[in-house]
Amino acid sequence: MPRHVTRDRAIPAQPRTRGVIRLSTKRLGSRSVIDQLHQAGSYKALFPRTGDMLQSIVVNTSGGITGGDRLRLDAEVAPGTVLSLTTQAAERAYRSRDGSDGDVSSRTRVAESGVLHWLPQELILYDGCALDRRLEIDLARSARLLMVEPVIFGRVAMGETLRSGRFRDRIAINRAGRPLYHDALHLSGDITARLGRPAVAAGATAMASLLFIDPRAEALLRPVRTLLPDTGGASLLDGDVLALRLLAEDSHMLRLHLLPVLDLLSDGTLPISWRL
Repeated sequence: MPRHVTRDRAIPAQPRTRGVIRLSTKRLGSRSVIDQLHQAGSYKALFPRTGDMLQSIVVNTSGGITGGDRLRLDAEVAPGTVLSLTTQAAERAYRSRDGSDGDVSSRTRVAESGVLHWLPQELILYDGCALDRRLEIDLARSARLLMVEPVIFGRVAMGETLRSGRFRDRIAINRAGRPLYHDALHLSGDITARLGRPAVAAGATAMASLLFIDPRAEALLRPVRTLLPDTGGASLLDGDVLALRLLAEDSHMLRLHLLPVLDLLSDGTLPISWRL
């Protein structure tokens, strides 16, 4: 009998998450309301009562994202309407058992004089994750936008590190058919070690990207800068386009500095789920 016996163990097929939301808005008097709504699979949209603004809280009922999952969100903001999109809680990207990517794709179109607040809570990456994420926002010339994308690279309070994993993230924002803000991040392998490099993140484990497109952007640049720590910066890309990047040592410090900025730029209409 040989001392070492090797047996091929096939990984059994696992059920994979599928989720779709398609949402459009319309005006009803002074209010922004639902025009059309389709939701399927693990993606659900809830609509709290929020006055004239239409607010949608997106829920992933699967509890997180892993290899092979597919989530799609498609939204249309009609002329003169206001839509705020957020999430019920932080999204989680868990270990991919077979190494395949989880795929999350979101696309929104904002018509003339429409307003979109794209305000998801943090994405938390876990060791061994594999996630491919895309966000596309097409703006009409007079549309306005407040967008934030916070990411946590392992929870410091739980002693988590990302010694292996893969994260591809792309943001493409176009206005009147022309590129306005395109950003991309690709991290793989020992992500914690990469973030520890001085020229990358100097050990920060949390970051946020923010874009504010509004005629008030230039006037609000100085107030925004006063709210930022030394690890954050804001600048104007155009007279009405403010871009911000913020690094923090952990998720708590990220929120501590990010919330006042979001309160200022959203005129105090930040979704209540951000406070819970």
